[in-house]
Order: sequence, then structure tokens, then C-alpha cells
Amino acid sequence: MERCTANENTIKDFEKAITLCRDVFEKKLLDYGSSWRIMRPSSLTDQIFIKAKRIRSIEEKGEENIRVKEGVIPEFIGIVNYCAIALIQLRLGCGERLDTKEALELYDKEIKDSTSLMLDKNHDYDEAWREMRVSSFTDIILQKLLRTKEIESHGGKTVISEGVDANYKDMINYALFALIKLTDGE
Repeated sequence: MERCTANENTIKDFEKAITLCRDVFEKKLLDYGSSWRIMRPSSLTDQIFIKAKRIRSIEEKGEENIRVKEGVIPEFIGIVNYCAIALIQLRLGCGERLDTKEALELYDKEIKDSTSLMLDKNHDYDEAWREMRVSSFTDIILQKLLRTKEIESHGGKTVISEGVDANYKDMINYALFALIKLTDGE
């Protein structure tokens, strides 16, 4: 079966957004090491939830009415990075710290796996995300988080649905869509 290729602009837009996220991930690795290795996936889900709730709060109140003047871009970057960390933790379990090189290799693998899935879906959906609002991405991420929390409360078991890993991958892609829309033209 022939693999579908995505629009070249979409691939470039994704690469730019991923580079932005990876740069932050790498710099935080240099500051904190892989201290996140102590976190359980459920704690990472809650961390992502905090970021998504802040984005929604900013969207509803307006950036001029918030106290911490960082805006939503760092929060979407955080969602991408925490989802990648959660995927790493699902694979490895909590454990010893990783050196920077290994952590970056694992990060790159999870991001590549997640975006590869998106590129296939994007072809099928004919780039519908480009006509969506950033606030819709926020709501979808929040919905994915509630689904993830529900699956986690069932010990990771599902009857018919995909598991928490699929939800983390989807959240990575929706956050990347938002970043592309928010940084377009920069």
C-alpha cells in the first residue's frame, strides 16, 4: 500500500513548531536534567490539564486580563513536551534519570511517531484543521485529557477505545496545530 504524503507546507509548518518545542525541551533538560523521570503518567496528565485549563482561561478572559503575562504559546509548547514525556514514561516506567542525549533521542522518537500519525490523518481529513479555531484545539485537548483521566481511573483498560498513549499523541498534534496557527507569519 502506498503511503500518502502530506502537503509540503504542512510538513514545514510542523517542523517549525516541533523545533520550537524541542528547543524548549532541550534547554529545560540542561537546567533540570531528566528530573521528570520521577513522575507517573497520571501526574503528567494532571500537569497537561493545568496547562490546557490556563489556555482556556486566557481565551475566555483575554490576555489583557491575566496576571502572568506569558500568553498561550508557552502553554501549548508545554503540552507538546509533557505529552512526549508521558509517552516516554509509559514506555519506560518511572526510573533513573536519563542523560541528555538519550532523553532527546526518546523525545524525538515520540514526536516523530505522533506526527507521522497526524500526517496520515491530515491527508484523509484534507487539512480541515487549518480552518479550525485555536479555541477548538483547546477544547479538544481538554476532552482528550478527560478521556485520559477516565482511562487511567480504569487502570488503563478500555472496552473499545484506544488507550492513553493515543490520546497523548492526539494532544501533541492538536497543540502543534495551535502553535502553527499562533506563530504563522513570525
